[in-house]
Amino acid sequence: MIVVRPAPGDARTLERLAARGVDVELIPLFAVRPVAWTPPEPAAFDALLLTSANALRHGGTGLDRLRRLPVVAVGAATAAAARAAGFVVALTGDGDVARVCDEAASAGLGRLLHLAGRDRKAAGATAITVYASEALAVSPDDVARFAGATVLLHSARAATMVARLVDRDGIDRARVRLAAFSPAVAAAVGDGWQEVAIASAPTDPALIEAAIDQRPPRADK
Repeated sequence: MIVVRPAPGDARTLERLAARGVDVELIPLFAVRPVAWTPPEPAAFDALLLTSANALRHGGTGLDRLRRLPVVAVGAATAAAARAAGFVVALTGDGDVARVCDEAASAGLGRLLHLAGRDRKAAGATAITVYASEALAVSPDDVARFAGATVLLHSARAATMVARLVDRDGIDRARVRLAAFSPAVAAAVGDGWQEVAIASAPTDPALIEAAIDQRPPRADK
């Protein structure tokens, strides 16, 4: 299997795969960097919208000014990271950003401040960029390793990048298996792959389980 997610999440995925006895290789597509930002006036918002723990890892001292705001987290992993950073989590979603924003509005938390990455989709909230996922150079030799392997896709952006790289280097999509974090990630990667498994829930363990379930049996040695 091939892990393409950036640090520090890559280490957790590698550890989980190793514990399952899976042969795994790391070929990162992105590196996450902090972006300079100025926190707005907290009184203008009801809550923070967090769609990635990267906002907490790279938000820096600007987070201190917003700490009194409750957090609306897109999923359980982001919620756990918010609590570890000293925030109070008011609402935890199931991985669907639009749905958790609707739930927040119903709970009286309609004015959301989204601490976001530079590359993002509109989330029905006021967004401010606090980090950026910068694309890394990936060699044709590394892309060739996708053939015959299962590539784990944790984001729609990673899915789009994998598709672009495979097509760039003339790799037959039918030789590549994929495991996608969510239906949205699977949709982003397009058609023509040998197989696309979708995690039963938007979590790293569920993604790994989906990837292992689709893995062909190993030949006896």
